[in-house]
Amino acid sequence: MTVLVDRPRTAGVVRPLLRAPHSTLVTPSAPVDPRADETVRLAADLVATMRALPGCVGLAAPQLGRAARIVVADVGRLVVLCNARIVAAGHWQPGREGCVSVPGLAGDVHRACRLVVAGELPGTGEAVELVTEDFPARVLQHQLDHCAGLLFLDRVRGARAVRPMPARVA
Repeated sequence: MTVLVDRPRTAGVVRPLLRAPHSTLVTPSAPVDPRADETVRLAADLVATMRALPGCVGLAAPQLGRAARIVVADVGRLVVLCNARIVAAGHWQPGREGCVSVPGLAGDVHRACRLVVAGELPGTGEAVELVTEDFPARVLQHQLDHCAGLLFLDRVRGARAVRPMPARVA
């Protein structure tokens, strides 16, 4: 079953973004109650903040200073999940990644190109499964790493796999 959410249930607020080496970014996140008002607000804030950042296609709650298992991604359609976990992954390939919490750097990271993620929808708590491939799969894995206290730099293989990333021109 593929689950995509078109819009959050509540308007979010653009929040300040944490940057490495902030301790929250390397702390594993705790599960959340997807039905709690606080969870719904944080999910909406993640969406609003992601949309306010040029070129950003995903965020996780730790990037807003909350060690909570909530991720959002927008690679064609909006995905918002609580307590997400990978249940199947396959066909691994390297790919270049950057991160708004690690500005100025990009790295080559091996990720699964086929992914099944289970999670819950904020607000309802409905259990869902998301089946995705290629770039959307990479984005979700990157966000789930944030919830595990990992940055993409933790997944690169060797210093030569990290490169400067040119600044975006607005």
